[in-house]
Amino acid sequence: MKYIYLDHASTTPIKKRVLKEMLPYITENFGNPSSVHLLGKKSKEAIENSRIKTANALNCNKNEVYFTSSATESNNWVLKAIAFSNKKKGKHIITTKIEHASILNTCKFLEKQGFNITYLPVNKYGMISLEDLKNSISDETILISIMFANNEIESIQPIKKIGEIAEKKIFIFIQMLFKQ
Repeated sequence: MKYIYLDHASTTPIKKRVLKEMLPYITENFGNPSSVHLLGKKSKEAIENSRIKTANALNCNKNEVYFTSSATESNNWVLKAIAFSNKKKGKHIITTKIEHASILNTCKFLEKQGFNITYLPVNKYGMISLEDLKNSISDETILISIMFANNEIESIQPIKKIGEIAEKKIFIFIQMLFKQ
């Protein structure tokens, strides 16, 4: 039976070149990178080399590169980190009603921690209203988390316009985040 796989945004086959690079660490050098034994040290060295390669590709410092086990873990980590490290500046986060479950579940958790979350509605095409976004931003807003492209309904948000709105409304906060 032939099939067409259209969910590459969530998971995809490993390229042969990547598999070749990873294979020794799956089959032979599988040590815990936090361990002090030889296999652990080899794994740690491979991770650090990957961190340097990634930093070079992204034109950033290797200390700015973190590896996680999934997008869900990454989303959870980033939202909580931004929220808790900036709660003295404000406790308001804006997202949409159609975000990935990892965003929505983390926002629900943050609500229980005293954060105010605005869930922007979308129209029948899955698009937010830029006017709703503008009206939702307050002096307490510390984060706007809006998915650029939705892999389930194929909506593509006007991210440049969203960024311009955020920049006008909370430019000082954005500058502070990126300087840290």
